[in-house]
Amino acid sequence: MRPFLFSKSTRLREGSILYRFQEPVSRRYRIMVATYPVEQPATLLEFLAARHPLAKKTTIRQWVTHASVHVNGMAVTRASHPLQAGDVVVIHPKGDVLAKGLLPCGLKVLYEDASLIVIDKPENLLSMASESQREKTAYAFLMDYVRRGHRRGAERVWIVHRLDRETSGLMVFARTEGAKRELQSQWSQVEKRYLAVVEGKPPADSGVLRCHLDESNPLQVYIAPPSKRTRHAVTHYRVIQQLDSLTLIEVTTETGRRHQIRVQLADAGCPIIGDEKYGARSNPARRLGLHASLLRFPHPVSGECFTFESALPRPLAGVLR
Repeated sequence: MRPFLFSKSTRLREGSILYRFQEPVSRRYRIMVATYPVEQPATLLEFLAARHPLAKKTTIRQWVTHASVHVNGMAVTRASHPLQAGDVVVIHPKGDVLAKGLLPCGLKVLYEDASLIVIDKPENLLSMASESQREKTAYAFLMDYVRRGHRRGAERVWIVHRLDRETSGLMVFARTEGAKRELQSQWSQVEKRYLAVVEGKPPADSGVLRCHLDESNPLQVYIAPPSKRTRHAVTHYRVIQQLDSLTLIEVTTETGRRHQIRVQLADAGCPIIGDEKYGARSNPARRLGLHASLLRFPHPVSGECFTFESALPRPLAGVLR
């Protein structure tokens, strides 16, 4: 059976890792990334041996022991692991497994090819360096990842956009300078959605928030009358779920101002939970209640539409039960 190839327009669930796959077999039997759907029950060893008849069982056991084999997005280290119809088995080369070990807990690579990398960023991780923190950033970790830990390696990534340190969710980084320019040139047309857990409720079940923001203060953003120091900000929202004291809101931004969603929701009387800076009085999830949940954009080289989704993290989903 040939490896199953995922389509290039892919919806990703939280925790899943998908790549552009290549044929796994070469003369020396070096494994490239390959994915196989399971059609009938079997043990992992039996399944892999049937699909790689040229590989010794001791070699296959080594793939499993070294966490090179994932089942449904999770590493499996037992060759006797039972598989069921509908499971998806992914084999990663050793270099990829080692590279993933360079990423901090919570930072997940969801997709990568020669032009871009899409990640799911955890909360409390900077997107890029600041004056006080230069090493523990998503950018720095991805540079180490693409260089496989070799600091003088030629591979690198380029920053396309950023998320606040406290915000989790989807980010895209470019693998080439040309891809960076192409992605940034169309960024205003990229569809970006967020999920926000807020205190209270907004003035209506859906609406548009418009204002001018003064971003001149590096520590806090303010709503202000239009002037040379302000920029127009537009945010669309709709209520997804409403409880007595909390509301889950889906947010889509037309503009990308610093702290835009946080400031506008606070001004609407429903600050994001955990956002003490902008008036929140509660922090039931022990983190900011904002998550970048969807990115949809054309690939910078092929032009094909890519869609990535990330579910609401468990700490935020938990406060809505």
